[in-house]
Amino acid sequence: MSSFIQTAENITPEIYTSLKQAIELGKWADGRKLTPEQKETCMQAIIAWEMKNLPEEERTGYMGGQECGSKSKKAEAPIDTSLFAPASGTRH
Repeated sequence: MSSFIQTAENITPEIYTSLKQAIELGKWADGRKLTPEQKETCMQAIIAWEMKNLPEEERTGYMGGQECGSKSKKAEAPIDTSLFAPASGTRH
């Protein structure tokens, strides 16, 4: 695991961009498909690089200040029922 950490610390912004693009496309720049193991390793490297180099809100998987659904419900505005009433003088 220490070799992974050392490798992750040596990732340049260019390598980070290349790894991120490979995951997004599912293949390397030369067209070879990523294996599941490669995808997992690339994702781990991306996350490690982002933790060191990006603010939290710019990192992969950032969800923001999420609240519990019941706490974030706001009072709903009443529905204007006149929108659903048939217009006068129309034929159905």
